[in-house]
Amino acid sequence: MQQVNSGESNKRKGMRLTKGVACGLLAVLIFWLGIGIGQGSISLGQGKFLNKGVSKNVPGDLDYSSVEQVYDILRKDYDGQLDTEKLLDGLKKGLAEASGDQYTEYLNAKEAEDFSQDLSGTFSGIGAELSKEEKTIVIVSPISGYPAEKAGLLPKDVIIEINGESAYDLNVSEAVNKIRGEEGTNVKLKVVRNGSQELDFEITRQKITIPSVESQTLDGNIGYIRISRFAEDTSGLVKDAATKFKQAGVKGVVVDLRSDPGGLLDAAVEASSQWLPRNKMVLQEKRDGVTVRSYPSKGYKTLEGVPTVVLVNEGSASASEIMAGALKDNGAAQLLGTKTFGKGSVQQLEELHDGSVLKVTIARWYTPNGKNIDKEGIEPDVKVGRSADDIKNGKDPQKDAALGILRK
Repeated sequence: MQQVNSGESNKRKGMRLTKGVACGLLAVLIFWLGIGIGQGSISLGQGKFLNKGVSKNVPGDLDYSSVEQVYDILRKDYDGQLDTEKLLDGLKKGLAEASGDQYTEYLNAKEAEDFSQDLSGTFSGIGAELSKEEKTIVIVSPISGYPAEKAGLLPKDVIIEINGESAYDLNVSEAVNKIRGEEGTNVKLKVVRNGSQELDFEITRQKITIPSVESQTLDGNIGYIRISRFAEDTSGLVKDAATKFKQAGVKGVVVDLRSDPGGLLDAAVEASSQWLPRNKMVLQEKRDGVTVRSYPSKGYKTLEGVPTVVLVNEGSASASEIMAGALKDNGAAQLLGTKTFGKGSVQQLEELHDGSVLKVTIARWYTPNGKNIDKEGIEPDVKVGRSADDIKNGKDPQKDAALGILRK
């Protein structure tokens, strides 16, 4: 299953996600059903300011004497075989979950490896992004053209069973591991839609490779850019598309961020900079209400002044919300569609000595106008829906409406 930037090293330590996804998301962080996490937004900055601890009322070290007591009793009295590695994984997972934050999560070495593969955009699964809300696993977005979408899964569907077993209180990684599998095999999901309707799906897994950016010219003079996730190659691909559109003299551009669960924070800043002059605010990170880092635009401004409509929906999360918010707040684009997912936190990945990873929420991000969209999302300027029947029948009223605006 939906959490490093072009030209920079691929070290996990210091990488930060905002769930799309990762991360985190997807978390938000966002995970992908078959992809892994809905990555969130990952930043490769070292974030030294983060050494200022927020949790000042906890001791420097924990008293593990009672944990040792539990272990000693299990070792002495448990009627069965104990696995030391699983016991240690359980302790670390428990510590992360005890934070009470849905995006703070411990990934063992295998889960961390899967997570890394997810970032590359190639995996075997059903092609959708997962998040966790309270005690439930929720679909953030199915990926266009892949099994989850073809089967009819929709954003906000709540997964209650995986292969006949309850999905209640699973973390995202656990759900991902149950849904992933070999290409050609099936997974059964039971979901609740709109809070009441129970639906059953049997979906065949397949190998999925997701290009982060696709672009084309529509109607001869309108550019169309589809960003499915913010990855290492996103900045370069968006730059190439913007340059081609500029050279072609397009009269408008559609940026499609629907069902984009997020990815690299820096890629969102770079992509936004194709529309913005230098030093326009893209986002700010705050910790404990204090701004700890600002991300200004790079000033590429290839498409500055070109009428632009950004398509968003309930599956637009994290890094895609960063780009949408930056273009909206800076007056560079109109947003069209439905309210976005609402993931406004930042996660950092810390690699542990055994290859496992701790994903920990370290800040909240804010749009240029100072709004944290966590759990609220971003409202579009123009509200246009797209129903399940529209998707099934290949209709796209949102895209049609965007093109209609730009044709005027």
